[in-house]
Amino acid sequence: MTLSVPKILRRAATATTTGMAGLAIAVFGLSGTAHAATGIHVSNGRILESNGNDFVMRGINHAHAWYPGRTGSSLAAIKAKGANTVRVVLSSGQRWTRTSASEVSSIISQCKSNRLICVLEAHDTTGYGEDGGAATLSQAVDYWTGIKSVLVGQENYVVINIGNEPYGNTNYTQWTSATQQAIARMRSAGFQHALMVDAPNWGQDWSGTMRANASAVFNADPARNTIFSIHMYGVYDTAAEVRSYLNAFVNARLPIVVGEFGNNHSDGNPDEDAIMATSQSLRLGYLGWSWSGNGGGVEYLDVVSGFNPNQLTAWGQRLIHGSNGIAATSRQATVYGGSGTAPNGYPYCQNGSATDPDGDGWGWENSRSCVVRSGPADR
Repeated sequence: MTLSVPKILRRAATATTTGMAGLAIAVFGLSGTAHAATGIHVSNGRILESNGNDFVMRGINHAHAWYPGRTGSSLAAIKAKGANTVRVVLSSGQRWTRTSASEVSSIISQCKSNRLICVLEAHDTTGYGEDGGAATLSQAVDYWTGIKSVLVGQENYVVINIGNEPYGNTNYTQWTSATQQAIARMRSAGFQHALMVDAPNWGQDWSGTMRANASAVFNADPARNTIFSIHMYGVYDTAAEVRSYLNAFVNARLPIVVGEFGNNHSDGNPDEDAIMATSQSLRLGYLGWSWSGNGGGVEYLDVVSGFNPNQLTAWGQRLIHGSNGIAATSRQATVYGGSGTAPNGYPYCQNGSATDPDGDGWGWENSRSCVVRSGPADR
């Protein structure tokens, strides 16, 4: 189909993201990893690889569910632009053709051959409660358990994004309990992967529901291995809103990524400069929407025109080559032989702060200087 994703995103008249800051900080608690992690995992609010290296997502979304024939060439081109991550749209079968286990296996193989970390998301949940055809998070879990055989063993390479934008603006207060239940079912089914959960309100959380309840959701995961994803479009049209939201999670030591964003949208003009600059300064991941194939009036969200990697759009030029863009800030995952270096080019200290007795953010290992994660030199 030609419409990439129905983004019926709205700003609430009476509730704003910035108004939730005090509540968010009050309810968040300090959380760590409860059990030994397998593969990509969360520790102290950071996303790490299995070897303990910090991993900051820099990537692009690709709509496999609507353009399955474009996936192979698109992943190769996304990697060639410098991305270290791709978020892939799948369908659980409620709204679009179900993405089969064999397809998912092939997608994972292609991610690995292109040295990309693969965020797989079930898109049919988009706008549940407001969009009558949307799937529930429970149905999304049914999908993941149905294809579990091709996901087990891929924890170093795959993050499972349980459901895209799982509530619209109707009954979104149900997001917390529904998300907790979905995570619990995934763990009971034996999934050890890092799980990603999207915000309600068409992913934008203008109500502050995810922000206020993220600690409770995180702590409900027995593996303490849940990553939160905010989608930033028209609700985030000022730098103050962007910074307030992302800093609330960082200050609470809860992992957050910008799972979707653009430089324009029908619901307002997102501040992409602030999104990218704030993500870079806080060392948070971002994933631009989307490679190509958008329709229904949001064609400007294409990174390239007509799936042609040589035809970057204005948005694509900004996302990839602009200030704080993918080309300048992306670092390949060390599981693929990446350097494990900080953005300033120094290697990370493998033993953490134990190498940094004076607390200045620098350490010394193997006869060379290194940067301590979360140290001043690594920001």
